Amino acid sequence: MTATTADSRFAVNKTSSNRAGMTLMNDQVGEVIAQVMKDKAGVTITYLPSMIRVDAEGRTDFVYDEFAEALGEEPGSFTSADLEESMSTHYGRMVHEDDRTIMFANPEDAAQYLGFDLVPTAASHVPEARGSTD
Repeated sequence: MTATTADSRFAVNKTSSNRAGMTLMNDQVGEVIAQVMKDKAGVTITYLPSMIRVDAEGRTDFVYDEFAEALGEEPGSFTSADLEESMSTHYGRMVHEDDRTIMFANPEDAAQYLGFDLVPTAASHVPEARGSTD
């Protein structure tokens, strides 16, 4: 069987995308998180009917006090539990710190946070990263 153009969108692509991210509920808190994240370098926000995608190149930090401020709340009031309540799924290596959640595209880059014995990578060493349209 020969793959047609319609079938190619389901083809397996094992190259690294060098991206990490999450989907958020499309509600008030999800909207605020997306608004805070949209101006960060390498971050793309995609609005869908029932969710908001936050995709980032390499690494991105979800800083809780930035969300608290945007929500009109006191510093320290937004936590990892609040982020996870709004998040429906994620991809990449997720690391929770006291003041932020960090998403890494490559597990090697998260090694220092997780106690892995891996050598950190650089985006330039990622094998032929896919474009955002793949």
